[in-house]
Amino acid sequence: MAGHSKWANIKRQKAVVDAKRGKTFTQVSRAIIVAARSGVPDPALNFQLRTAIEKAKAAGIPNENIERAIAKGAGTFGGDNTSLEEIRYEGYGLGGVAILIEALTDNRNRTAADLRAAFSKNGGNLGETGCVSWMFSQKGVCVVQNVVDEEQLLEASLEADAESYEMIEDEMAEVFTEVTNLENLSQTLKAKGFSVTDVELRWIPSNSVEVTEPDQARSLLKLIDTLEGLDDVQNVTANFDMAEQLMTASIT
Repeated sequence: MAGHSKWANIKRQKAVVDAKRGKTFTQVSRAIIVAARSGVPDPALNFQLRTAIEKAKAAGIPNENIERAIAKGAGTFGGDNTSLEEIRYEGYGLGGVAILIEALTDNRNRTAADLRAAFSKNGGNLGETGCVSWMFSQKGVCVVQNVVDEEQLLEASLEADAESYEMIEDEMAEVFTEVTNLENLSQTLKAKGFSVTDVELRWIPSNSVEVTEPDQARSLLKLIDTLEGLDDVQNVTANFDMAEQLMTASIT
């Protein structure tokens, strides 16, 4: 599984330098709306909704905002007929770096225009559906903190039918599984006493593009920042690999 966490590490490093609280509120609220709409609006019976609510609380979103988002998704929030749809866009950054963008939008034309402008201004281009998605596979990921016994983590992961795990920091691991097995993995790890701090679906690149030039690094990170700053964008994933020192120099 080596390399599966490269993009996640990049995201964490960027977040330290470039936290966008307001953007997080918008993203998580929309995720709750979609989760409530795609299943029952009861977190006890809807794993996707339960996960979105947990992330909302971790981000400090007030309970009344969470309840409002659930009501919007369930169609019980009066006077709000906003229809959000999930769309995946694909494109290339400088040097042929593959980029996947997951969006929630009520206006496809606006979102596509915003994305096209972001790419063109930062040395990339928005591509056709399927142009880069073949380089990625979607997996379920549980982030586990305070791992003091790696053997116990391995045993629990095997019991939960996980595919593999990777230690990414001291006492911190990511456990990977098929998308349909994510809820089972999360519940099993928690039952075994592990601290599961995040549960998510993640696109994993099958290959990566090594970035060593400062100009390319700055261009790519600016493109990612621009894309992530768009209101309709929920998540951005790319297949580049970059030394931590180069990243720090490029985003400070």
